[in-house]
Amino acid sequence: MKLMVINPNTSESMTDHIRKELNRIKRADTELTVVRAEKGPETIESAYDEAHAIPPTLELVKRANQEGYDAVILACFSDPGLEAAKEVSEIPVIGIEESTLHMAAMLGARFTVVTPRRNRVPTKRVHVHARGLDYYLASVRCLDLSTAEADSNPKETKKRILQVAQKAVEEDGAEVIILGCAGMAGYGADIERKLKIKVLDPAAIGLKVAEAMADLKLVHSKRGLFATPPKKVFRR
Repeated sequence: MKLMVINPNTSESMTDHIRKELNRIKRADTELTVVRAEKGPETIESAYDEAHAIPPTLELVKRANQEGYDAVILACFSDPGLEAAKEVSEIPVIGIEESTLHMAAMLGARFTVVTPRRNRVPTKRVHVHARGLDYYLASVRCLDLSTAEADSNPKETKKRILQVAQKAVEEDGAEVIILGCAGMAGYGADIERKLKIKVLDPAAIGLKVAEAMADLKLVHSKRGLFATPPKKVFRR
């Protein structure tokens, strides 16, 4: 099985971080290629960043289709360009945000999304609403860290996550915690042990969902929502 993991930002550090963690948990028969966008923002922390990240991400999705991959994982907890990626792809494209939100709703009555930056709290609420999962949302809480800091400083980030997750459990009734950034890949196990609550690592969830979908030969319906776009001339 060949899977392509796309980091939609241009950070080499975050790409290496994601590669290390996913290679640790992939199946033995899974061939994993972890790539990053060559152009665009170094981190994705706004709708503006997302807009710039989408075109190079779509080119990588098309490349995965051309090179015989079995599935693609978008390793950013905003799923930039996910709908468009599904349109242009004949293989499954798994957004780590979409897959993790649905997984969280299967595992407990209420979940909390932990996001690095405060300005992204409303965005995460909108994304939960778009998936029809409002009922399961306990809260969205922030770490007051940048995405780059969450990636580069595991010790401080885990400390903040522990503090924020504890409040989510005690004050919001959270039963599941979602680490809302690919830069936190691999951080969940320590938090889970200390809080004795299920902590979801979206990059890991995305990988395992991709493996399952590829095994089951599942692909997005082309009947309507993800229909292949009509061919046309694009001026560049």
